Formats: sequence, structure tokens, C-alpha cells
Amino acid sequence: MELLSPAGNVEKLAYAYSYGADAAYIGLKKFSLRIKADNFYDDEYKKVIALKEKYHGKRLHCALNISFHDEEIDSLKENIGYFKQYPIDAFIVQDIGIVPLLQKEFPNAELHLSTQASCVNSEAVKMYKNIGFKRIVLGREISLDQIKRIKDSVPDIELEAFVHGAMCIAYAGRCLMSAYLTGRSAQSGFCSHTCRWNFKVGTDKNEVNQIKKTDEALAKKIAESGMLLLEEQQRPGEFFPVYEGDDYTAILSSKDLRMIEHLKDFKEAGVDSLKIEGRMKSVYYVAMVTRAYRKALDALEGKISVEEAAPYIKELENVSHRASTTGFYYNKSDADETTVGASDSKYQLAAEIGEEVSSEAFEKLYKESCRRYAEFKKNLDKMHPSARQARLKDLEIHKDRNVVPFEKREGWNMYSCTAVNMIQSQTEIEFVSPQFCSITAKADEWEIISSETGLKLNWICDGHPAVIYTKYQLPDGTLLRTLDPDYVSGQIRDTGR
Repeated sequence: MELLSPAGNVEKLAYAYSYGADAAYIGLKKFSLRIKADNFYDDEYKKVIALKEKYHGKRLHCALNISFHDEEIDSLKENIGYFKQYPIDAFIVQDIGIVPLLQKEFPNAELHLSTQASCVNSEAVKMYKNIGFKRIVLGREISLDQIKRIKDSVPDIELEAFVHGAMCIAYAGRCLMSAYLTGRSAQSGFCSHTCRWNFKVGTDKNEVNQIKKTDEALAKKIAESGMLLLEEQQRPGEFFPVYEGDDYTAILSSKDLRMIEHLKDFKEAGVDSLKIEGRMKSVYYVAMVTRAYRKALDALEGKISVEEAAPYIKELENVSHRASTTGFYYNKSDADETTVGASDSKYQLAAEIGEEVSSEAFEKLYKESCRRYAEFKKNLDKMHPSARQARLKDLEIHKDRNVVPFEKREGWNMYSCTAVNMIQSQTEIEFVSPQFCSITAKADEWEIISSETGLKLNWICDGHPAVIYTKYQLPDGTLLRTLDPDYVSGQIRDTGR
């Protein structure tokens, strides 16, 4: 089975490939349901081409999965030349109105039907196959038994199914609530994720006072009356009516899908591609989830043992997530279970580790470090004794002002480092990579060094050019993570949404 991972930008595409995806799916500006993802634009096709060359054999799928209005089809036609610069293997579409255009302009690219088309039966699959689709991304409301029936009926069509990530409470993700509450249409890529908001239920007090609250039947009557109002936590004074009928509530926040323990069932059902949701998720999420499913698939295929895969699968708990469910695959009631709170993790991505510093660049940085330290000492020695004493006292208080050169260490390695969160020296950090599960580096096993001055640093964050000097060998694609200081186990954090 193919492992298909999300890529909201070029950086995430690189990590998806590096951490084990057979294919990745991207979106292009204006034509994807994940408008708020970085997506791809300008001359990024050059970087994508380079990645495809580096990771030979990896596939690239492009989501053109919005519902197109006429003016958007006009815009699509105007951008055809730009799209042709990308090495696209398949287009993911829901609107069959653009199918003839894609077939004409991209004769070598496959057509994959988006899950937004809600295809959940064999007759629909046959119809889409007849008009040129090679793969069906099945609606999320389908069961594994139904998937097997479709595969038995249409064995020569590829079937793709979601296995991990956020679930949408709307049918096949075709949500109207976002447009209703915020004017941002999910079908045009502007979903505001209103199903995740924190609502409290209120009432029209004038009317509810006429009803006896002690009667359970009357409580249900209230829910069905339309008198209940929602007020979102961070939108005080904005009220929305809530109507409940047939034992359901229209506004719900579903659990996250997790099927990593059930991949054998997908294989037996005839699924050809396993899809991970998350083009708007972080680099860390893409890397860690992709890696976990890669190892699980490798174990299923006998390439590694179940025991070897286990620690990588366990790492899913260290990735931002909500409570999990198996969705509709076994029992549709599982998909009805809801949860509250934001997606969360005890770890935060602290830095991306780049290439190893060449020996020439290392020596140059070392010499610069020594030069600056010698200059510092020289200036210090020139000072009047009382001034020097004052300066030393100041440096003792303000350690960030210290001029400390790094020392050459036998067996240590130096790597470029792009910080994305605060990293403080004298703490434990963790490395994760495509080749090993995790390595904890103690405070005396690594150093932060300025890539400009060669001097040791006490901390870095986003925007600080630096290198990591460590006793560990770090393969391509290594990430550095730290414990999130604001995380409290079991406590739902306010994300400031």
C-alpha cells in the first residue's frame, strides 16, 4: 500500500519524503481547500523538481479540490502554464467540471476523485472510472466492509482512504457551518473550523421560564425548540441558535482519526493508498506521523519486526492530537463520539537540523571564534583594574554578554540549525530523525554556537543564526524537539483562537 502524506509547503514536502512517504499531496494557491496552508506559488516548482530528483520514485499529487465557480475556472485556465511547471503525477478533484480541461492539458497526469465528492458505493466508482478517474479517495463515512465490496466490484480502480488526522463533523467534510457563522466557505478553502470552537449553551430566558425545568422530556423539548443559543468563548455577545433533532446536535467537534493499529484490515479490504490528513499541520506533525505509519507498514510487509516498529508508533502520543477514534470503518457510532479542546502535545519543535558543516567551514568558524576571544581578552587587559572588575561583574550577572569560544571536541559533529522556538543551553534536548526514533542529548553533550561569530550561546530562538555542536551523528532530516514549558498533562490549553 502507498503511504500518502500532506505537504502544506515545500519544507513539509521535503520532510514527508524524508520520513517515509511514498507520495505527498500539495495544494496550489486559490484552488485548494486548505487556503490557509502555505501552499505553493511563484517559483517553488524549482524546489519541488529538485526534491523529486533527490527522492527518486516519490510521487506528487496536487489538490484542486474546491467547488469551482465560473470565474475560478477562468482563473484555472489562465494559470495552466504555471501548473505545468510542477512535476505533478495526479490531480485530486471533486468538481467534474474541470475534468475535461485537466485531461486535455495534462494527459499524463492521473485523476483522483477527492473525498469531497462523497463517493461511497461501487456504482458511483464505476461511473467515475468511465470518465477517466484512476483513483477514488473514498468518502470518510464508508466502512471497511463497504470498501471491500467496492474493490470486489471494481478491482481495476485504485482506492484511497484516510487513516489519520482531524475529522470533520460534516458529511465528507462539506461543511456549511463555517460559511453560516463567519461567511468563510469551507468549499472555497476558507474553513474557520467552527466545529472546534468552545461554545456554551444559553437560552431565551423569557420563553424558557414558562417551562418546568424538572421534566426530562421538557428538557429535550427545549433542545428541539430552537430557543437554545450558542455563545462562543472568545466572541462574547455573538449568539447563534442551536437546534437538536433525532438525538443529534448540529455543532460538534469530532475526535481525531487513528488507524495505525488496523493497517492489515485496510490491506485485506483492498485499499491501495493510506492517506494522512494535515496540510495545515506543522513540520513536526508531518514528519512524526509519516514516520510512524511508515514503520507500521514496513512491519506489516515483513521488512522490520513489530517490536522494531513499536517505539515509532508510540511516538504518535508525542504529536499534537485530540482523543482518537476509528471513525466509520467498523461502527458508525464510533464517529459520533465527540471531544473538546485543542490538539496538543507535550513537545514543541525547537529547531530543524540541516547539513553537517564542512571541515573547511568548521575551521573558519573556529578561527573566528578564537580571534574574537583574543580581541575580547586584549581589550579587557587594557582596562583600568577597577573598570575591568566592573566589567567582569557585569558579565557574571549578564551571562549572555560573555565572550566564550567553542573548543574542538574529538568525535563531535557540527550541523547547521534553524531555530523555530526557544532553545536554552544547559538543558536536555531530543533529536528525532528518519533513521532513529529519538536521542536525548544531555546538557554536556551539545552546544549552541553562533554561525557568525563562532562564540557559544546561552540560547537561541527564531531568527538567530546558529549551529549545533554535538557528540551525536545526525542524519539528513533530523529535528530537535524540547518539552513545551506551557504544557500541563490533562489540561486543555487556551490556544487564543
